[in-house]
Amino acid sequence: MTPILYSFRRCPYAMRARLAVASSGVAVDLREILLRDKPAAFLAASPSATVPCLVTDTGVIDESLDVMLWALRQHDPERWLDMPEAGWDWIARGDGPFKRALDRVKYASRYEAADVDAARAEAVDFFDDLEVAMDTWIFARASLADYALLPFVRQFAFIDKAWFDAQPWPRVQAWLAQFLASGRFADVMVKRAVWQP
Repeated sequence: MTPILYSFRRCPYAMRARLAVASSGVAVDLREILLRDKPAAFLAASPSATVPCLVTDTGVIDESLDVMLWALRQHDPERWLDMPEAGWDWIARGDGPFKRALDRVKYASRYEAADVDAARAEAVDFFDDLEVAMDTWIFARASLADYALLPFVRQFAFIDKAWFDAQPWPRVQAWLAQFLASGRFADVMVKRAVWQP
């Protein structure tokens, strides 16, 4: 069977899964769903009821980073997996403290003002460190770390793009701008009809 990838276009987790699948060239049956109206087939497949969810003939992969690794371990023509060990640290920091900070800043009305301020400060620390570390990509060339982080950096930047663009992060800003202008980003963000069972 062709593996089935349930996705939601704007979800950054689903976005990074689609990016890795696109890079790998592995064929999947991409099914765009609505998170407010989840189809029964998706709910039956996904233990977490979240996207992305990859259904293969050997089982279900329900975590976005695992979907990325599944695709790239089959075919990695751009050598995204060939990255320094520090790349895994960046991914862990992005998926952990930075994502928590992103959620608090993006959904500020749900949190105390002091918590939002602390979260923004934590995000600033993340970007300060990324700015110092960054080459053209996080390393000398594109890797899994870049494409695991970029969908979330995009989400954070667009909370207040004028503020983000005014920060002293020229390398980070150029990195994000290069991603947003890329054919790869355009391809994975094509609007698709909602899958109908």
